[in-house]
Amino acid sequence: MQRDRPFLGVLMLDTAFPRILGDAGNPNSYPFPTKIETVTGAGAPDVVAAHGPRAELTESFIGVAQKLEADGAIGLVSTCGFLVHRQHEIAASVNIPVMVSALSLYPILKIATGGAPIGVLTASEPNLVDGTLQAAGIDPGGVEIAGLDGCKPFSDAILAEKLSQPSTLDAQEIEAFAISQAKSLLQRNPSIKCFLLECGNLPPYAEPIRAATDRPVFSILDAAQMIWNGSERQGF
Repeated sequence: MQRDRPFLGVLMLDTAFPRILGDAGNPNSYPFPTKIETVTGAGAPDVVAAHGPRAELTESFIGVAQKLEADGAIGLVSTCGFLVHRQHEIAASVNIPVMVSALSLYPILKIATGGAPIGVLTASEPNLVDGTLQAAGIDPGGVEIAGLDGCKPFSDAILAEKLSQPSTLDAQEIEAFAISQAKSLLQRNPSIKCFLLECGNLPPYAEPIRAATDRPVFSILDAAQMIWNGSERQGF
């Protein structure tokens, strides 16, 4: 019996804003097949929180994760880094590799940079600092953090309730703000050797940030690539 085409599963928040190229919720952001499943009722305000989603929403994420596994997913990622609060529960519920947050790349990057500070760009700085760093096992002293929550086009779209989210996205303004935040982190601490994008909506701006700061930039798309490479036979 021929095996179905392998794919990576993506747990997506229940949103209405455009998922532009590079966004973790856009299938064209990946160089391999994906299946993106919306977790109904899991809006950004429910998940982008200092202590993660409530119990019933966690069960919804687990249910979608198990469905994707049953459909043939070889691994799972998500569109929201704040799901790191539920990394253990979701990963334990399936038998395939799971990395729901780019924050889980932190230990690898810390080793790769010789323990240098890492710049973290996040959807919500207060919620990252107040509980989420601890959930991700990140030493607050090892990171410099800046949020996109001060960017109105970002917060009005990405962080709003679904019914209030716009049908268009000012990507140019968000990009400029993200670059400005990254540069401000470098001014604060020139020892930063790389940037980590917590938010699955920020990878569209990874290359401009890289060009503006001359530092490597990592995101959930890199976690997805790692899972894919480890789970699928390579051509050599």
